[in-house]
Amino acid sequence: MLENLKTVILLGFMSAILVIICGFIGHLFNFRGLGILIGLVFAIIMNFSSYFYSDKIALNSYNARIVTEQEAPNLHRIVGELANNAGIKKPRVAVIDSRDPNAFATGRNQSHAAIAVTTGILQLLDEDELRGVLSHEMGHIRNKDILISSVAATVAGMIVAIANWAQYAFLFSNNENGLGDVVGAILLAILGPIAASIIQLAISRSREFKADATGAEICGNPLALASALRKLEFGTTQHPMNNAKSTDAHMFIVNPFGNASTKLKNLFSTHPETSERIRRLEELARQ
Repeated sequence: MLENLKTVILLGFMSAILVIICGFIGHLFNFRGLGILIGLVFAIIMNFSSYFYSDKIALNSYNARIVTEQEAPNLHRIVGELANNAGIKKPRVAVIDSRDPNAFATGRNQSHAAIAVTTGILQLLDEDELRGVLSHEMGHIRNKDILISSVAATVAGMIVAIANWAQYAFLFSNNENGLGDVVGAILLAILGPIAASIIQLAISRSREFKADATGAEICGNPLALASALRKLEFGTTQHPMNNAKSTDAHMFIVNPFGNASTKLKNLFSTHPETSERIRRLEELARQ
C-alpha cells in the first residue's frame, strides 16, 4: 500500500514538472494561463494513453514482434508454466531482434500484459537462467509494476521533449525577456530532464529488488536468476542496445546501455547495482 502511494506521488510530481515547463513556455509568449492549461492537457493525455496503450507503445518502440506457439514453442511452454506458478494469466510473448541480451514486461494489467525478450538473451542463457529472467518479469506483472513503469516512461519522455522545446521557445518568444526569464529557461532546460530521471530512479530501483524476490519465488531457484544477471551484465556491456532510450531504460531487467562502472554513474543508473541484486538472491537461496 505504501509503495503504491509512493508511486502515485512520484507520478504526480512528473505531471507537475510537465505543467510547470508548459506554463513557463506560455509565459514567454504572453499566453498567461494557457501554457499551464496546455501542460495539464498534456499530462492527462500522456497518463491516459500510457494506461490504455502502454503495451503497444513499448512493443512498437523496440520493434518487438508477437510470436505464436508454433513460432516459439519452447518459449511459450516456459512462459505458460511460470504464469501458472505465479497464479496469473499467461502474458503474450514477443521477440526483439537485438544482440543485447535483455527482456521487459509491459501492459496495464494481467489481461493486457506482454513479455518481450531479445534474440540475444535467448542465445546467451540456458533454460534455467531464462526461467529466472522470465520469472522476474512475471514478478513485475504480479506486483502490478508494469503499468507504473510504462506511465513513467511516457511522461518522462514528454518532459525531456518539452524541456528541449523550452530552449527554442525562449529564443523565439515575443516577450522582452528579463534576467529571471533567462535563468528560468536555463534551469528548466537542465533540471527538467534531471528531475524526470530522478523520479524514474525512485520508482525503478526498489521495484527491481522486489521483482527479483518475487521471480525467485515463482521459479523456485534464486541462483538461476543470479547466474542470469551475471551473464546479462557482461552481455549488455559487450552488446549495448543502440536504439534504447534513456526515458524507458528502467523497463528492462538490466540497463540496456551496459552496467555503470563507477559509483557516480551508478547513482544515476536506472537499475540498482547488479552485484547487490545477486547478493540478495544468494541470501534468499541460503534461507
